[in-house]
Amino acid sequence: MMTRKQKTRLKWILAEFFAIALAAFYIYPIFLMVNNSLKPFREVIMDVIALPSRLAVENYVNVVERMNYGALFMNNVIITVVGLLGIIVFSSIAAYTINRTRNRYTRIAHFLIITPMLIPFQTFMITLLKTMNVFGLAGSLVGLGIQYWGFGVPMATFIYANFIQTVPREIDESAFIDGASTLQTFAHVIFPILKPITTTVIVLNVMWIWNDFLLPLLMVNSTERTRTLVLSAYTFVGQFNTQWHYAMTAMVLAVAPSVIFFVLLQKHIVKGVIAGAVKG
Repeated sequence: MMTRKQKTRLKWILAEFFAIALAAFYIYPIFLMVNNSLKPFREVIMDVIALPSRLAVENYVNVVERMNYGALFMNNVIITVVGLLGIIVFSSIAAYTINRTRNRYTRIAHFLIITPMLIPFQTFMITLLKTMNVFGLAGSLVGLGIQYWGFGVPMATFIYANFIQTVPREIDESAFIDGASTLQTFAHVIFPILKPITTTVIVLNVMWIWNDFLLPLLMVNSTERTRTLVLSAYTFVGQFNTQWHYAMTAMVLAVAPSVIFFVLLQKHIVKGVIAGAVKG
């Protein structure tokens, strides 16, 4: 008969085993991508799973040159920065206004803001493309970044609103007594308090915007000057001939910056989640 302590320990062992198995399940495709990026084309075709007989570093040299990696990297940076700035500014202000101004209109506004999270992108992507052509935002890096505002603000507003509920209203009142306006109170008092959640919003949206494929494919795929890293990686995949070793290498180079960014800031995501839970 197992004791209560032994049962608890067994549960933890099973939970850890399940977590390791789940992690391996998700990591394995990444391993295959990196593994095949270091193989010559012949070895990729012969055996996808086998380790490379030698490290084909020349794959990376050739792909960096053929992709014009530096220019495309800056394209991704421009799109991501423009998208992030709009998402953070508009969602944080909207969440603060909704939380501090409780009436029928703000409740309706809150509902309208978060509703797009429930609508699949595929249902309106053609209409969006036509609309962006009318406003001259299609085919532009800044225009693409602006479009991410509409897709990123709903979720970010939802996250900010839940956190702002835990911030005491007395903090606002103290700032008002000192002569601060509503905007000054938000910018100098409330927004710094939102740092943990802001970091979480930044990391999640960087991972999404940097690695997005469908929206850039629709909006900026027509010219090489405005392509993103992920779109350029797709050019190695052809209808009749696919350079798999280069395609895998290009994907590694495309996603590596966002993965590194996530690894460096993942502890801040945990802090943000914990802060929201403790305050709640």
